[in-house]
Amino acid sequence: MNKEIKKKKWEFPDTYVIVFLVLLIAVIATYIVPAGAFDREESDGVTTVVSGSYESSESSPAGFMDIFMSVQTGMVESAGLIFLVLFAGGMFEIINKSGAIHTGIYSAIDKMRGKEFLLIATIIVLFALGGAVGALANSVIPFVAIGVLLVKALKLDALVAVAITFNAAFIGFAAGFLNPYTVGIAHNIAELPLFSGMLFRLIAFTLLVGATIWYTWRYCKKIMDDPSRSLIGIEAAAEDELNFDETFTGRHKLILIWTAAALIFFVFAVVKFQWTTDHMAAFFVIIGLVAGIIAGMNYNEITLTFLEGCKNLVYGALIIGLARAVLVIMENGQILDTLVNALSQPLSALPPIATAIGMFIMNSVFNFFVPSGSGQAAIMMPIQTPLADMIGITRQVTVLAFQFGDGFSNVLYPTSGPLMASLAVAGVSWIKWAKWFFPLFLIWSVIAFILLATAVMINLGPL
Repeated sequence: MNKEIKKKKWEFPDTYVIVFLVLLIAVIATYIVPAGAFDREESDGVTTVVSGSYESSESSPAGFMDIFMSVQTGMVESAGLIFLVLFAGGMFEIINKSGAIHTGIYSAIDKMRGKEFLLIATIIVLFALGGAVGALANSVIPFVAIGVLLVKALKLDALVAVAITFNAAFIGFAAGFLNPYTVGIAHNIAELPLFSGMLFRLIAFTLLVGATIWYTWRYCKKIMDDPSRSLIGIEAAAEDELNFDETFTGRHKLILIWTAAALIFFVFAVVKFQWTTDHMAAFFVIIGLVAGIIAGMNYNEITLTFLEGCKNLVYGALIIGLARAVLVIMENGQILDTLVNALSQPLSALPPIATAIGMFIMNSVFNFFVPSGSGQAAIMMPIQTPLADMIGITRQVTVLAFQFGDGFSNVLYPTSGPLMASLAVAGVSWIKWAKWFFPLFLIWSVIAFILLATAVMINLGPL
């Protein structure tokens, strides 16, 4: 019998595979790259690199067991950040299971029938706020289906459904004025006060979300005026598709009010009491517990729902530890400072604004290979932080460059799992999406360039 040999379809490597390959490259580099170190000094609890103090040192290449020991060490050293992500997932799962989020959206849809612009703008703002506080990232995918029903009723196409849900959530995620997964982790690594520079990020949020509303509504208006201008075609809605059964109850309202009030208090506590990411992780448990009680869950249901939320974010949480392993190898092999010194020399010849924009571009490119905000923060921020010290820009600027570079490209790259899943739910091809989205990506990038230039000019602090 003739046996047919089927070729396996090539798949793009998983994020964990890519990060492990980066780890192996770091191991090889310890045998090739000269070892060296900067002097460091501590001031007000912040450790900074002393410019011009780099000196060569004895090399210490990594062995076979060092590869796997670095993974263990990376997990241990990142434990605080890992549990921050897990507890955030647990908290948001309780809020989501209570029905408060989707019934609130249903209520907004029902009350704004016939007010298309106000409805589109409100939904974009709501999803952007959800992304900005870390409530909506991968979890936005189920809401895309709701968006599809909505745009059918408005006689718009499914591409708009992705725009007002996924796209809105991720531009909020990118601005991230209260995002524990990117800004929280980056601030922790850069030794900056947690969520410092929030006013600047709120301005960034307003500009980016405003541009998103304008661009999305511009496309919607074109379709309303001439349906043939739709990039993918319009599918009519069934008469009963928007007759949602669930009611936005007083409990749902109270849960959302409690969550919003608790997050506002946390911002106050960060400023007043210098709360850290450890406090935030603990506070997520409190928010989830109280939200579960308000929702009428019993103690077992609260516990199991919280653990289910933690389980959903294990993938995103453990990548932080694996990414940290790369840093462990580079630090133990004493090649991290050599890399920073090599990067600082050409960058120091550039104007500070050009350097900040260069960091944005560098993070955007790197995100194609590591489409994980927390994982990218764990890899890039240890490099960018001392680099900022060397070239004379503030660490706050490097965090901005990281979050914009990571966040924007998540909505473009086909290596972004949440993007491809959202497009699949809506039935939109990536090619059509890229054609629609790319001009908006350029608009966001121009805004980011202006914001980064402004941040450099005003010396956005703290250092």
